[in-house]
Parts: sequence; structure tokens; C-alpha cells
Amino acid sequence: MDATELRKKFAESYGYEEGVRTFFAPGRVNFIGEHTDYNGGYVLPAALTVGTWAAVSTRDDGVYRFCSTNFGTRLECSVHELVYKKEDDWANYPKGVLSELIQFAGPDKSKRYLGADILYHGNIPNGVGLSSSASIELVTGLALSELAGFDIPMIELVKLAQRAENNFVGVNCGIMDQFAVGMGKEGQALALKCDTLAYRYIPVKSYGYKIVITNTNKRRELADSKYNERRSECEQGVELIKKVMPHVQALGDLDLEDWERVRHVIKDHVISRRVEHVITENERVLAAVKVLEANNLTEFGALMIASHESLRDLYEVTGIELDTIFEEASKIDGCIGTCMTGAGFGGCTVSLVKEEAVADFKETVAENYTRKTGLVPAFYICEIGGGAKEMQEVEKQSQL
Repeated sequence: MDATELRKKFAESYGYEEGVRTFFAPGRVNFIGEHTDYNGGYVLPAALTVGTWAAVSTRDDGVYRFCSTNFGTRLECSVHELVYKKEDDWANYPKGVLSELIQFAGPDKSKRYLGADILYHGNIPNGVGLSSSASIELVTGLALSELAGFDIPMIELVKLAQRAENNFVGVNCGIMDQFAVGMGKEGQALALKCDTLAYRYIPVKSYGYKIVITNTNKRRELADSKYNERRSECEQGVELIKKVMPHVQALGDLDLEDWERVRHVIKDHVISRRVEHVITENERVLAAVKVLEANNLTEFGALMIASHESLRDLYEVTGIELDTIFEEASKIDGCIGTCMTGAGFGGCTVSLVKEEAVADFKETVAENYTRKTGLVPAFYICEIGGGAKEMQEVEKQSQL
């Protein structure tokens, strides 16, 4: 589906095609640095070529209408009716972004948000850790701010989208997803310090290798409750460390030497393991940046494997399904790195696989995974793409 086809879908939904503009925001994958973002640590995500498209046209009556080719829910609301409603499902994300845009503009300039019709189309698999929610948020923020005539810097849209998810939707996420979706560059990962938002682009020269994302197709029932539990455990760790290092605000403030000096103050073995994962994971991200800059994919792959092992043994957020995919992927000749990506307890792994080994990877991993778990995995061959943008007529949609 290119921009022209998206406009046709818009016309089918709303009955007109004049004045329609089209926008895109990608999904994202995190190569390494899991559960470090909300601890003020380092992450290494990248935008993908899959994502969410939006066809948008301005109204002048203060009404916003949202519909999607992917979901049945359609919503119409006034600019004065922006409240969270569970029954509005996915549409709460664009509503939250619109609410934040209006607050960002202030009382006078907010009057330029006159209303709009929006059609969304996405090809990110839902609920597998590739950040479909942040993709919807950023494509909405960019589209509606452009239609209102505001040139909002992308970094501000990123912060605004995170606030929408935190404050409106009620998901206490870190900023990594929105940052990667908004600020991504083709062929490059983002080395990001999540508390300061200091970042730089790191080329991923994966010539001869493919990025293979494997979906466990395991429902993530435990993800939310365990996520909150892990956050609490990390916060408890920070409070204990503050007793001997009062300046520490988050685990991301500590390096390995610091940890060796203060680990004795944490007597609870569970909290100690959680803290150790975050600190060592931060070190792995920094090491990953160096080896990618040296174009050493083999060592990068080894760091991915070490990340998964830490998430399994210290942070305990993997589970049988992710661990089985990890174990089977690690056995494949040509797979130089593999690890879980996302919150865990289901979702996906990301692997670096030689092009000529991809077919064997998919066949063998699927066969052994299904035999051991009874579940059938799905595989996506992905490329690193750019961040949120307005589309041009010639641009084509990437297919998973």
C-alpha cells in the first residue's frame, strides 16, 4: 500500500479524498539494553521499515474521527471530549496525543487544532514488543501538528508521545520506544541514555546478515504485573544504595566498579540480582557501541547472547517460550547473536543470521520450538529504517 492506495482507503472510509496528506512512523526493535530504560540506563534500539501509516485531512468543526484498517473500533469525539475510555481501545493512543498537543500549544495557539479525519494502517504485529503503540503515537503527533501549522521539533513530539502514554493511557513506560520511532535513521541504531536523552547514531553494517525477529506467539499475560514488580525491585535497590551513595538517583548512575563497592548493602538476593542485571546490561550496551563502530558483528552477537542470559538468570523475565527460541536459535550455524527483545514473558526474540542460513533458521527453530512448546512461531525479516515522517507519493510500504 503506497500513499495513493492509502488515500483511496481513506476515501472509502470517509467519502472524500481531497486535501489528504499521508504520514508514517515505524515500529522499533531493541538490540540490547532491556529493562534499563526506566532505570535511567543505556539502550540500543533501531527503527524498522514496518510501522503505521496515517492518511489525514483537516476539519473545521472541532471533531476528530479515527478509524483503522486493522481494528474494528471507530471513534468520533470533540476536541473538548478527550478523556480515556476503556471501550475506545486503540483510539485512546491518538486521543492522548491530541490532548498533549493541545496542552503543549497553550490556550491561544490550541485553537488551531480544528478537527481532522484520520485513517490508520499498520503492518506491525500487535502485542509482540515491536512498539505499535509508540508508532501510532508518533504518526498522530506529527500529522496533527503539521495540519495545525506547528513545526514541533521531533524530540518534543517524542517527549509528548511518552507523556500521552504515561498520563492519558496510564502505561508507565520509559522513553525508549517513542525515541526510536521518532528519531530513527536508516541503517543506524540509536545509543541512548534514557534519563538525559543524550544519544548518537551507530551504523549497523550487517552486510551478509539479516535481522530476524521471531514471535513466540505466547500471550503475555504476566508482562504488565511482572514489569511493575521489577520496577519496584529496582527502586528498592536504589533506596538501599543511597544509604552509602546519596547522589545516586537511578541504577543507570552506577558502573561495575560502583556496584562492587555497594553490593554488600543489598541483603535481599532477589533485589541484588535485579540490580546486577541492570548495571551489567548498561555495560553491555556501551560495549556493543564500541564493537559496532569497529564493525565486529561477531562480538556484537556475543553481547546479545549475554544479554538474554542475564535477562533469564538475573532479571527473570524470559520464560519457557523465549528461552526455547533462544536455545534453538543459538544452535543454528550462521546465527551469530540472539536475545529476547521487549518486556519479556512472551513476545519476540531478535537474531542476526547469515543470509544463506535464514531458511534453515526458520525451518529448524520452528520445528523444534513447536515440538517443545506446542506453539507455532512467526518470523519477520526486517531492515533498519528511518523515523517518523510525511510520506511522498513514490514511497512504498515495507512488508514483513
